[in-house]
Parts: sequence; C-alpha cells; structure tokens
Amino acid sequence: MEKNSKAINNMLELKIILGQPHYSHIAAEASLAAMEQGKFWEMHHMLLKKSPQLDRNSLIKYAKELGLDSNKFIDSIDKMKHSKIIERDKKLAVDMDLYNTPTLFINGRKVIGNRPYEYLKKIIEEELRNVK
Repeated sequence: MEKNSKAINNMLELKIILGQPHYSHIAAEASLAAMEQGKFWEMHHMLLKKSPQLDRNSLIKYAKELGLDSNKFIDSIDKMKHSKIIERDKKLAVDMDLYNTPTLFINGRKVIGNRPYEYLKKIIEEELRNVK
C-alpha cells in the first residue's frame, strides 16, 4: 500500500508541476454542497460534462446554473465542510486499491472497467452457482 501511496503522491506532484491542478477534492466538495440543496445528481452530471473545468470559480458558476443558493454553496466549499468524509473515502479507495473507474465488486470479485452486460451476467451466474 505504501508503494501505491507514493505513486499517487508522485502523480499529484507531477500534475502540479505541469500546471494541471488536481481538482478532485473541491469537485467532491461541490457535489456534497449541492447534495445539501437536493441537487447532487445534477451537479454530478454537470461536473462530468464540464470537466476538466473544475476550479472554484467554475464550480460556483455551475452552482448558479443549477439554481443553488450561492452563499450556502460558497460557504460549504470554502470551509471544506465535507473534507472529513472525502478524506475518509479517499483513504478507503487507496486501501482497496481502487484506481480505475468504474470498479465494481460482485460477491467480492473485483471487476475493473466498463464491461458489457453479458460479461457481468456471466460473473453473477458463476457466483450464484458457487453459493452453497
């Protein structure tokens, strides 16, 4: 796990050096701030659509486009209100060796990448056959 942590840190440092800031934390803050106002999925879809424009000013613009209360939204992201939850989830991802999206678990079997229905169905059927 230490090796993976070093790899992540090196990747983040490289992005910063190359002038490509890492926006995952503030984007997660924005999603959770939107969730507080009942618009998690709307923000989620907006972030996917607008990526890589995920800097603070862009996030505030998206919040306004979604009709969120700007003051509440800004207060939440500036105070990093959800930082504890986000850091907990990031640690869990590292602990579980999750570096690809999507990653699914089917009865403990790790499935990495976007897989067709038939592929997933086969795994589920295999797992059901193994149930005793």
